Amino acid sequence: MSLEGKVAFVSGSSRPHGIGRAIALALGRDGADVAVSGWGHIEGAEAVAEEIKKLGRKSIAVKIDVRDAQDVQKGLAKVKEGLGAVSILVNNAAQMGHFVPIYKATVEEFDNEVKICLNSAFYCIKAVWADMCENKWGRVVNISSVAGALGGYGQASYGASKAGLINLAKTVAIEGARFNITGNAVIVGVAKTDAPLVDEAKERLGKRLLWRRPADPEEIANAVAYLASEEAKYMTGATMNMMGGLDLFVV
Repeated sequence: MSLEGKVAFVSGSSRPHGIGRAIALALGRDGADVAVSGWGHIEGAEAVAEEIKKLGRKSIAVKIDVRDAQDVQKGLAKVKEGLGAVSILVNNAAQMGHFVPIYKATVEEFDNEVKICLNSAFYCIKAVWADMCENKWGRVVNISSVAGALGGYGQASYGASKAGLINLAKTVAIEGARFNITGNAVIVGVAKTDAPLVDEAKERLGKRLLWRRPADPEEIANAVAYLASEEAKYMTGATMNMMGGLDLFVV
């Protein structure tokens, strides 16, 4: 799969052990020039950009507050100026900041997580949409979660946002088809990242995984790289299951 001549933007790609970093590197490996972003971890994004450059590709790091539509617009304008128009958009920015039931969750916590996990994806799509339509080529991949597919205790905001990403990808597919733009979602179960997850939950979920291990970020990244490729041009409005069997009824 070759992504030569394509420009990719991966939101939430600054963490050293995160899925976003692995996705950015996979896209660079396959030939794309890649912009990476961070907010509180911009140094991490800069480190990822340097790794991509070592692959022989162009890369820049952009500090973006994905909760702010104007900041997203400005950040992606910098990407266009530095690398060219974005043709591959991976909406990976997320926060799973609290595990509390609805009656304990605050409105502020809910709103903040929805802005980071869901609103940000819409802001990014909005910012690159005109160029994708004009160039008659685009790939939008939303990174969803098992919490979005199955729900989760204490994850009202996170789960609702991740479910929304699945539907948003389908809307992209419908509205983008005449412009050769595909929209797909990838549902991640449990991955080896630095995302907060208590040991008890890790152990419980681990027993439900058919492989008895979490996914490597690179395994998720390879799925995204396929969806970004020309080989996946007929795959749109789809939800790729990368849950490792977590959603299966096993006795």
